[in-house]
Amino acid sequence: MRKFLLLVALVVAAYAGLTQYRQLSPAGGHVTDAALARAIESRASGVQLQGQGTVIKVLPDDNNGSRHQRFILELPSGQSLLIAHNIDLAPRIPSLRKGDTVAFHGEYEWNSKGGVIHWTHHDPGGR
Repeated sequence: MRKFLLLVALVVAAYAGLTQYRQLSPAGGHVTDAALARAIESRASGVQLQGQGTVIKVLPDDNNGSRHQRFILELPSGQSLLIAHNIDLAPRIPSLRKGDTVAFHGEYEWNSKGGVIHWTHHDPGGR
């Protein structure tokens, strides 16, 4: 009976972990047109997304407060996203140029231009 309860607990924990992963990473962890469209339509904030895109513009660093390397990606869907990568907490992406392919994982925040992905680094609080 004790082994059975342990097995049930492990299955429940694995299911809970998988459910949480799916909530944080829609469509198996990649930005889909539908996931991004839902985030934009609902003017979402705090949505974890990951995917990849092509750099269409490298912007000057934002040096107000925490420093951020900024660039705009075009996703395969044609949607554009601003990436704000904190270079006080993580290394700069070296030699970033227009046309480069960049994979990302971070927190999506809606804005009228398509949104921004930030928190592209490990959480310094370890959460």
